[in-house]
Amino acid sequence: ALAACAHRQPRVPYDRTGGVETFDAAWRIVHESYFDTGFGGVDWAALRDSLRPGAERARDMTELRGVVETMLDRLGRSHLMLIPRELGDSADRTGDVLRGSVGMDVRLLGERMVVTRVDSGSPAARAGVRPGWILVTVGRDRVAAIVRRARARPSIFRIETEAWGSVAGRLLAPPDSTVEVGLLDGADRPTRLRLVSVVAPGEPVRFGSLPTVFLRFEKERRAGPGGASVGVLRFNAWMPPIMRQLDAAVDSFRTMDGIVLDLRGNTGGLAAMISGVAGHFLERRDTLGLMRTRQTTLAIAANPRLVDTGARPVRPFAGPVAILVDEVSASASEAFAGGMRALGRVRVFGHRSMGAVLGARWDRLPNGDQLYHAVLAFDIHGANLEGTGVVPDEPVAVTREELRAGRDPVMEAAIRWIATQRRGAR
Repeated sequence: ALAACAHRQPRVPYDRTGGVETFDAAWRIVHESYFDTGFGGVDWAALRDSLRPGAERARDMTELRGVVETMLDRLGRSHLMLIPRELGDSADRTGDVLRGSVGMDVRLLGERMVVTRVDSGSPAARAGVRPGWILVTVGRDRVAAIVRRARARPSIFRIETEAWGSVAGRLLAPPDSTVEVGLLDGADRPTRLRLVSVVAPGEPVRFGSLPTVFLRFEKERRAGPGGASVGVLRFNAWMPPIMRQLDAAVDSFRTMDGIVLDLRGNTGGLAAMISGVAGHFLERRDTLGLMRTRQTTLAIAANPRLVDTGARPVRPFAGPVAILVDEVSASASEAFAGGMRALGRVRVFGHRSMGAVLGARWDRLPNGDQLYHAVLAFDIHGANLEGTGVVPDEPVAVTREELRAGRDPVMEAAIRWIATQRRGAR
């Protein structure tokens, strides 16, 4: 998404001497802080020597960034990227260039990019877009060509994730700008729409130098087979402001038969929050996993919740808990789902998660760009989820036909499971 938006920003002056200094700084930062001193078998010093001439020859910022990104890509890990200074500068001036939204999300189903969610009241909803429609073009780009390029590009991610990132980034635009899309509707009739982006819904939250996240939290009550009552929690990022809402929601669900945590599309955030959220469902300080840096190992332990939001004594929720993931669930979402499942406390439904399970920090480079780089790895009960992701206990494929019919088969499977647990308990 960052790469897709960076081209919209104005060019900045380029200084070759500063470019080489930037390359050297990026190499040194990773050399001194990367969690794996063996660099996954990559000869880090030799890589610098082979790529530095390219940095010396770079004629502009785009070429320099390409050299630095090539260096980072050789490690074959997530949480390694450049955040162009234009994006950071725009964020300082206007809140964030990525804050615009047309209100729809997509996933690659087979060979087609299908609309999976349309926000109520959004530009897409007002234009009549519905789940199950096929996205054919974005601007002048054909989606099929974008997917083909994603398949041909070396990547640590599976094609479902890589293609989603390439297409979803093109649907982002600053508020009041136009995104032209071509779609096939539910009856496969072609339609072209000009969607005017609006301010993204949700609470704006800045996390370090990363682009602003518009935090969204939703809760609902659902009825399952046999009269089962299910509470559903959904949030798009692990950021501290959601805790007050999540705490209150769990309090309101304490008498229900089960709870679903919908982490589909949740790309992570602050990993330290895992302990607090796990404490809503665990009575002991069980360890979900370990965080390892070069120097330290820190346990991620549950922090059992023994009082509610009104300071009244309670016990953690003891009923069945389901977690939903997909190919865009990443980082803290994967660590939480993997850790809770390893403890036998939850059942995971959906599609294998992204496999981007590292911890990172950012440092400013001499040219003003931010280097976002991995400094810790997660050990989830002996399993390394980086590159593999969380494989659901119950994989559930989503079809276009189900989306057009207004169905959510992943949610339905989780609710059915909760209903069976309720019957078994009784």
